[in-house]
Amino acid sequence: MDRNKKNNIRRGRRKTGIRKKILGQPERPRLTVFRSANHIYGQVIDDLSGRTLVSASTRDKDWDGASGNVEGAKKVGTRLAERAKGAGVSKVVFDRNGFRYHGRVKALADAAREGGLEF
Repeated sequence: MDRNKKNNIRRGRRKTGIRKKILGQPERPRLTVFRSANHIYGQVIDDLSGRTLVSASTRDKDWDGASGNVEGAKKVGTRLAERAKGAGVSKVVFDRNGFRYHGRVKALADAAREGGLEF
């Protein structure tokens, strides 16, 4: 089996295990992170209504700067926290989406905490 395919299958299993335990509700939505090779994405999601409340990524139209490194992840985290505060969200549940809490994922989470989100 191809190495990338095997890694995606493993990440899918980890993701399923994580998602069994957490649920984004209106009073405490889910902050989920997706990390690709070149970009990083963050969304605040209300799972009960199935809506994305706010999102930020390195692919935003007004994005300027690095995209695939820790500095870019920090910028996305602060931008996501600002947008969430503007939407009236202050407490979230963090969903690492099967990725290790390390590097870019950790940088985004720490920046979101510094921006005022509680999780």
